[in-house]
Amino acid sequence: MTPQRATTGIVEGVVVVVGQVARDLVLAVDDVPGAGASAAVRERRESLGGKGANQAVAVAQLGMSAAVVGVVGDDVAGEEVLAQARRDGLDVRAVARREGAATALLVDVVAGGQRRLLEHVAAEVLLTGADVQAASSLLRRAAAVLVQLQQPAEAVSAALRIARDAGRFVVVDGAVQEPGLQEEVLSTATVLRADAREAELLLGRGLDGADAVLEAAHELVARGPRLVVLEAGSAGNAVAWQGGGELVPLTDVDVVDPTGGGDSFTAALAVALLRGEEVERAARWATAAAGSTVQRLGGRPALSPPELDEQADRLG
Repeated sequence: MTPQRATTGIVEGVVVVVGQVARDLVLAVDDVPGAGASAAVRERRESLGGKGANQAVAVAQLGMSAAVVGVVGDDVAGEEVLAQARRDGLDVRAVARREGAATALLVDVVAGGQRRLLEHVAAEVLLTGADVQAASSLLRRAAAVLVQLQQPAEAVSAALRIARDAGRFVVVDGAVQEPGLQEEVLSTATVLRADAREAELLLGRGLDGADAVLEAAHELVARGPRLVVLEAGSAGNAVAWQGGGELVPLTDVDVVDPTGGGDSFTAALAVALLRGEEVERAARWATAAAGSTVQRLGGRPALSPPELDEQADRLG
């Protein structure tokens, strides 16, 4: 059965990402040292990062305008990441600069394709409802609003409310545990995407095996979203919509660093759907975007639409 197109028909305008903006430090080592030991760093990268910035960069690389609603400190790191965001073509006028706060720092230590993440994210650089409200005019005219559920509940709720009242295409990424907010998320989202741990939080139970994950995705579709994508481990991603669903396999690539794969997936899925792609094709394009990102250190994407087309074709 051919699925309905999960699109509003809007292909012009700005994709607005509500989420984290941070400084990323990525360190590649051969082995993670034990207590009292040391290790040489083989490769080091510093860049604009955070889930919000990563998704916005991916959207821009895929040819759509992107803006970010987030928070940085008033320190040098904040100046540097905003300068990088502007060079990436992002609209950062809705990124608040918090006086006296330190910009979030994410340290990604990678060894043997496995990562260990160290985070310094002070409460001062998390979004507030007031921050989101200050960006309301931007959200109301967006082609799509991407909301990361890792932000505080009041900020998430404010973004959802503004987007819902404006009739926007809403993509939510992650999970919340508060019952009231969870229902608001599910009733507002056009698209819901969650990794394996987040999927279990959403359902309130463990999910054992790909079939169980696909069943859970259908269960969530029945609660509101038009499209749900849940990570299903090595089996790929469970994709469900009203009247259909499937498991989309992962691309066959060597994983250097899993950081940012989900962010690229979410951004590419949103772009593909906004451009009117069928759900099945959009899911494969998003899978190709994730596969591209995990082949490099750090979460910063480097996406090319022709390359994603080629990889998506290989997925069938």
